[in-house]
Amino acid sequence: MEPINIISSVITPLDRKNIDTDQIISKEFLKRIERTGFGQYLFYHWRFDAEGNENKDFVLNKLEFKDSKILVAQDNFGCGSSREHAPWAILDYGFNVVIAPSFADIFHNNCFKNGILPIKLTEVECDEILAKGLENPYKLEVILEAQTVTGEDGAIYKFSIDPYYKETLLNGWDEIALTFKYEEQIAAYEAERIAF
Repeated sequence: MEPINIISSVITPLDRKNIDTDQIISKEFLKRIERTGFGQYLFYHWRFDAEGNENKDFVLNKLEFKDSKILVAQDNFGCGSSREHAPWAILDYGFNVVIAPSFADIFHNNCFKNGILPIKLTEVECDEILAKGLENPYKLEVILEAQTVTGEDGAIYKFSIDPYYKETLLNGWDEIALTFKYEEQIAAYEAERIAF
């Protein structure tokens, strides 16, 4: 995984609640075995009509949000089935940070395991950020080390994060990388077991 600390970007304001994993990445696109290539299908049925034409009114299709790295949504983001393809699609599309008042537990954990920073802010704070982003392109700077989200207008929001997940994201460690941190101890243990 790529380390995360400072992410500065215009937000993509997705002002919807209860966005489930089937809306994030629909089941018909779950045929790949690698983690890449899912970004093109992110929110597919909202981004495109039945003929495959872009829905010009959908936020991801608007030019001002094209290179956004921060997705902001409403309550209960990532609910529904536990598919890990959902964070794969979000990351592959280009988002490193998702901000919402709450997340489904499995989706929340899968974000950390795949190098995405899910940030919980209050509903009031998310409403405020979404309103600014819907009115005009609105830039945020997220600093994981300081656990702050700062708006271009000077608004500052603080967030909490489990120290374990903070360390893994700052260092770009997935579960395999964490295992390799203990390679010498594992080798010593295995050598000891072989001796018996």
